[in-house]
Amino acid sequence: MANLFMRFPQGNPKALTLSYDDGVEQDIRLMEILDKRQIKCTFNINTELFAEEGTVYPKGQIHRRLTKDAAIRLYQNTGHEVAVHTLTHPWLERLPRGAAVHEVIEDRKNIETLFGTLTRGMAYPYGTYSDDVVRILEDCGIVYARTTKCTENFDIPQDWLRLKATCHHNNPNLLTLADKFVGETPQRAPWLFYVWGHSYEFEADNNWNVIETFAEKTGGRSDVWYATNIEIYDYVKAYENLLFAADMSMVRNPSALEVWFVLDGTMHSVKPGETKKL
Repeated sequence: MANLFMRFPQGNPKALTLSYDDGVEQDIRLMEILDKRQIKCTFNINTELFAEEGTVYPKGQIHRRLTKDAAIRLYQNTGHEVAVHTLTHPWLERLPRGAAVHEVIEDRKNIETLFGTLTRGMAYPYGTYSDDVVRILEDCGIVYARTTKCTENFDIPQDWLRLKATCHHNNPNLLTLADKFVGETPQRAPWLFYVWGHSYEFEADNNWNVIETFAEKTGGRSDVWYATNIEIYDYVKAYENLLFAADMSMVRNPSALEVWFVLDGTMHSVKPGETKKL
């Protein structure tokens, strides 16, 4: 019997991604920490809630949104992803359908215009949703949407529009999970470590050391693929769309991405459009 397991690009058995919400000033420091360790992040923003240019926040205010120009300077052409968080951060499941559609599709359009990128991902405001909201996202071309629910494991997501992370950065098990992630190698299914949060929480809780320690532990490793949320999604879908012969003697890759996998203990890769004997 054939044993088949996905591997990430270059045959890596593990991947790491982060997701941070609201488009706040503390994202500047967070990005510096992550870039130093070659870690990628998805930043989910509300494009009708940018601060006015010249805004001076009261002393002690923690939640400080970026201006539009500052957001463009920070996120554009960095290798990080900018994704939907709705226009105004409402509870989507409480809105009439038309209003919910407007919140999602207009935020998506604004992001694509501002950053010159195709945007297909999202994080739910407050982490809440309903089946109707999920259908709205599908109609708006959103392919994944992160909740605030966590698994505390490294399993590959199965329901991308009800996406659960591994943990929030304030989870007391964060660094224990990090030690497991870097210290062990999965022999079968690959591992995905997915951390989410708000960068202003580091300032509010005075614990920037948490993300600095996490990045130091998990970053810059040769056996980990560092990717944005959409890069993870696209790669997993490319793997799932591989076409195998009935006896597993041949594979075709109809996608635009090179895909790696282990078949009966042997590593293989198949290039975009390639049909290959195994």
